[in-house]
Amino acid sequence: MSGLKSAQQLFQAHVLQGDAAVLPLIVGDERASASERLDVYYQAYRLRLIDVLGNDFDGLRALLGDDFPTMARAYIDAHPSQHPSVRWFGRRLASFLAGTPPWSARPELAEMATFEWAWGEVFDAAEAEPLSASELAALEPRDWPGLRLEFQPAQRRLKLRWNVPAIYAAIAAGETPPPPAEQAAPTEWLLWRQGLVVKWRSLSPAEACAVDAAQRGEDFAALCAGLCAHCPEEDVPGTAAGLLRRWLADGLVSAVHPGRAAPAC
Repeated sequence: MSGLKSAQQLFQAHVLQGDAAVLPLIVGDERASASERLDVYYQAYRLRLIDVLGNDFDGLRALLGDDFPTMARAYIDAHPSQHPSVRWFGRRLASFLAGTPPWSARPELAEMATFEWAWGEVFDAAEAEPLSASELAALEPRDWPGLRLEFQPAQRRLKLRWNVPAIYAAIAAGETPPPPAEQAAPTEWLLWRQGLVVKWRSLSPAEACAVDAAQRGEDFAALCAGLCAHCPEEDVPGTAAGLLRRWLADGLVSAVHPGRAAPAC
């Protein structure tokens, strides 16, 4: 190994892990010792990662306030950056918060991180042309029972117990957020991108069931069968039609695929 390459690797080990093996290669003077000079790079790298987390988790930063840098440094130590792109650095933050005291004592923190990571994934996801209502209307009636809906890649499903979407929305709008509040039961949520705008809304039990069925690849007959658990059988056709209209308006459906139908309820 060349001397230059070895020195570069030792320097990288110091920046990433604080390894002091490179110290003999650094020259100090009266202005700064070798250790102080190295520490500039060591701290700058961590400050950059803290900035990345703050940008990706603005809501979490607001919830933690002045404690955010302390949490971020603990996360950096627990999960050093492994990916060439810092875009993926925060992917383990929600699980870190859920399992690491003292932040695990505030479950709204992990939920906010979960919500914001999903938001980022939706924003970055591939784009797909939404299906139009006229394309769906062109289908033959016999095609519907076996039809499978394909949702666009830029969407995520979440189940949240805390009011983190309302907190996030207020922070994003520059308003005073409501205090964290735990709900009696978890709420189903859908995040998706329409154009360049990330949107989200809560789902009724019926819509959550239908969305999940579609994303599992179940056909329209099976999707309707699942709705029987949430509304009277005679209301299923109207409920399914209403959901389809909303999904089309939201740009959620990107394609339909014919197939053989499963038995309906």
